[in-house]
Amino acid sequence: MPSTVKIFSGTESLYLSEQIAKAYGDKLGQITRQRFSDGEIFISYDESVRGMELFLIQSTFPSADNLMELLIMVDAAKRASASYVTAVIPYFGYARQDRKDKPRVAITAKLVANLFKAAGVDRLMTMDLHAGQIQGFFDIPVDHLDGLTLFIPYIRSLNLENLVVASPDVGGLSRARTYAKALNCELVVIDKHRAKANEVASMQLIGNVENANVILIDDLIDTGGTISKAANLIIERGALSVRAIITHPILSGKAYENIESSTLTELVVSDSIPLKKSSNKIKVLSVANLFALAIKKVHEHGSVSSLFL
Repeated sequence: MPSTVKIFSGTESLYLSEQIAKAYGDKLGQITRQRFSDGEIFISYDESVRGMELFLIQSTFPSADNLMELLIMVDAAKRASASYVTAVIPYFGYARQDRKDKPRVAITAKLVANLFKAAGVDRLMTMDLHAGQIQGFFDIPVDHLDGLTLFIPYIRSLNLENLVVASPDVGGLSRARTYAKALNCELVVIDKHRAKANEVASMQLIGNVENANVILIDDLIDTGGTISKAANLIIERGALSVRAIITHPILSGKAYENIESSTLTELVVSDSIPLKKSSNKIKVLSVANLFALAIKKVHEHGSVSSLFL
């Protein structure tokens, strides 16, 4: 007999999980979340999950409680005899430290991968990892969904002439090239030098953007400093407009102020992370249908890659 699918949500992704479950055609499973007086997290499933296929949804953006809550949900599910547990992580946090680029630093992406394996995750589903090779840190199957599927139709709907795709740094060149190929347009790149994390010392634009409508592509936006400076530089070089298409809106510190005061026409993001406040310059596209379709494909042993453009 095939296993029954049940979808459960962590606390901070409840807004998205409800939409995913609705798009899938089901309701979220019932779960009790409590805290001890010192803040320690307690999880209990309020219905049987024995022999069932579980999809546990939680983005692991700060605070670290989101990651810890998901790990506890996984452990509780395995101890309750769930047959198969997929961690659905729209935004996979701690992925920016994915290599040892200087002495005595951690590789947190690998650390978190180990934590999920140790907790008992059988499969992981996420979207637009900071670096695609992070999939290799896992010894379990990883379904890596592509935000391009969400954003390309929106870009096309704008009907922009003389479109140019830009990468805000050399590291994101491969992602930006994929967008440029899908949109059949030119590609430029910004070579930036960081003095330290979240602080850009210098920028150089490589390519021509004169009289172009430019789309900046990146996987995440944190303080908004890089994107704002990149947009300003592109406008200085003669572009007609600059929009940013960025999957994960971390938006910490002075991010909202940076975006509002920048030359960006629009910042388009997904709802993998909830916005802290609204902004006239920020448009949110939902990933709910994409994840619901991916869950269905996984359950039915179909091709997840068929969802991509």
